[in-house]
Amino acid sequence: MDMVSRDGVVTVISPRARRMSLRVDMAQSCVVLVRPKRASDSLVASFLADKRGWIERQLAQLPPRTLFTDGVRISILGAEYSVVAHPGAQRGVWRENETIFISGKAEHFARRFKDWLKEEARNAFAAWARDFAGQLNVKVTHISVRDTKARWGSCTRAGRLSLSWRLMFAPREVAAYVVAHEVAHLKHMNHSKAFWAVVESLAGDIKTPRAWLRRHGARLHSYI
Repeated sequence: MDMVSRDGVVTVISPRARRMSLRVDMAQSCVVLVRPKRASDSLVASFLADKRGWIERQLAQLPPRTLFTDGVRISILGAEYSVVAHPGAQRGVWRENETIFISGKAEHFARRFKDWLKEEARNAFAAWARDFAGQLNVKVTHISVRDTKARWGSCTRAGRLSLSWRLMFAPREVAAYVVAHEVAHLKHMNHSKAFWAVVESLAGDIKTPRAWLRRHGARLHSYI
């Protein structure tokens, strides 16, 4: 696919698309237009003009971006932290009480913090997954953390779990619910009543975290 920018909208030119369509990309904080390769520029312009009101409403509702910069306040698994640069230190990234310190040069600040968050996510999710798997007498064979857009987690029949590291910005019970959801798939590779009963047995209240993700999930993609 080819991607171009037009009128504040990211346009994806797809040879397989049969018609034009619009979607909101929460991860990139933009509206995406998918257009067939043969669609004329005049047809695209007319389509965008007709949808301009909808596009502007969607853009206005996107959560503001939060940059990983010195002094930023971040909620990690429901706890609030200040993220502070400590350029003279030789300790990488470390946490003291309600402060997370990032050593090294300013240009490496965001990358180091993101790498640290991914490792913290991997450790936290693995601990929860092992506990949930033990309760169900199933085996988790591998856990990876990724920056997924379409889903918060996935699970294979072989016991391989993939989870979004951005769940670290959600409350602890929400992140734990997602892990429980994926581990429960090792009992039921579907979303049957039996499956949801297993999830509830692991996570307890499942309505609250599901509602939180529907209402606030887009915010998890706003940290860059």
